[in-house]
Amino acid sequence: MEFDASTLLMGLPIAFVLGWLASRFDLRQLRLENRQAPKAYFKGLNFLLNEQQDQAIDAFIEAVQNDPDTSELHFALGNLFRRRGEYERAVRVHQHLLSRADISADDRHRAQHGLALDYLKAGLLDRAEIALLALEGTRFEAQARLALLANYERARDWAGAALVAQKLETAGQGSFAGRQAHYLCEQAASALAAGQADAAHALLQQGITIAPHSARARLDLARMLAGQDPTAALAQLLQASSATPTAIPLFAQEMASLALQTGDTAKTQSMLQSSYADAQSLDVLDALVALDAPSAAQDARAWYVRHLEKQPSLVAAAQWIAGEKLEHEQFHPQVQRALDHAVKPLKRYRCAACGFEAQKHFWHCPGCQAWDSYPPRRVEEL
Repeated sequence: MEFDASTLLMGLPIAFVLGWLASRFDLRQLRLENRQAPKAYFKGLNFLLNEQQDQAIDAFIEAVQNDPDTSELHFALGNLFRRRGEYERAVRVHQHLLSRADISADDRHRAQHGLALDYLKAGLLDRAEIALLALEGTRFEAQARLALLANYERARDWAGAALVAQKLETAGQGSFAGRQAHYLCEQAASALAAGQADAAHALLQQGITIAPHSARARLDLARMLAGQDPTAALAQLLQASSATPTAIPLFAQEMASLALQTGDTAKTQSMLQSSYADAQSLDVLDALVALDAPSAAQDARAWYVRHLEKQPSLVAAAQWIAGEKLEHEQFHPQVQRALDHAVKPLKRYRCAACGFEAQKHFWHCPGCQAWDSYPPRRVEEL
C-alpha cells in the first residue's frame, strides 16, 4: 500500500482540533472542581458560624469528596463529629488521617491528639491513655499530659496521676504541690481501708511535707489519730489552723470535741475566737458554743444572739430557737421542724467552679472534677 501524504496532511488539523477540545474539557472540569470545593467549604463554614452543625457536616463531607486529600477538612469534620457526640465517626476520621502516608509529621501528631480526645470523650480511658502517651515529645505534649492527668484522676489511678503531675511541674507548667498532696491523701485512704495504718500515716506525712499549707493531709491524719491519741490529733488540727486559717470552719467542731476530751480547751478556744472575729463562720460559732456548753448552756447560746446582731442568719436563728422556751411551747416541735427544713439548703457547700451543691465538703468536685473548688463556708455565708 502506497503512503498517501495528502491523507496525513488532512489528519493533522483533525488531531490538533481533537487535542485542543480535550484540553479545554480538562481545564473546564478542573475549574469546575476548584469552584465546587471552595463553595462547599465556605458553605460549611457559614453553617458552622450559624450553629447549624448538621448542615455544616454535610457541606464538609461534600468538600472532602471533591478533594479527599484536604487534611484540614478532615480535621474540621473530626472536631464536628466529636462536638456532636458522634465519637465513632470522629475516630474513623482521625484514624484515616493517621493511615495516610502523605501527611506531614505535625499533621500526624495533630490527628493523634484528635484521636485521643475522641477516646476521652467516648469514655474509652484505656485507649485514650495509649493515644496520649504516643504524643510524648511532640508539640502536643503539654496538652496530652494535662488530658492524661485528668484521665488518671477519673480512673482513680493516683500513682499515675502523681507521676504526670511531677512531669508537668518539672516542665514549668505550674505548681502541682496541692494536687500531689491530694493524691497522697487518696492513697492513704485506700491504705487505711486495707488495714495498713503505718503506710497511711507515712503517706499523710509525705503530703504534709509536699504541701504544708494544704489542710487536708493534717485533717486526715488528725482523724486517723483521734481514736488512739486525741492529744496528737488536736495538735495536728492546731497546726492546720496556723498553716491554713481559712480552712478552720471545716474542722472547728472536731477541734472542740478533741479539746473537751483532752481538757486542753484554752488554746483551742482562743484559736476559734480569733477565727470567728476574722470571719463570722457558723461552723466556728457552733464549736465555740460546744466549748462553752458544759459550763453554762445559757451563756453559750448567747453566741447566736450576738451573731444575729452582726448579720441576719436563718441558720443561727433556728439553732437559737431550738433551745429556747417559747410562749406556746406545745407548738415548738412543729415550728422547729419547719425551720430545720428551711435551713437545709443554706447549710450546703457550693463549688465555686460549677455551682454543684452538696451537704458535705468535697476536696474534688464530683460535678466538674476541679480540686479545692469548694470554699470552706456554707451557702448562707457566701
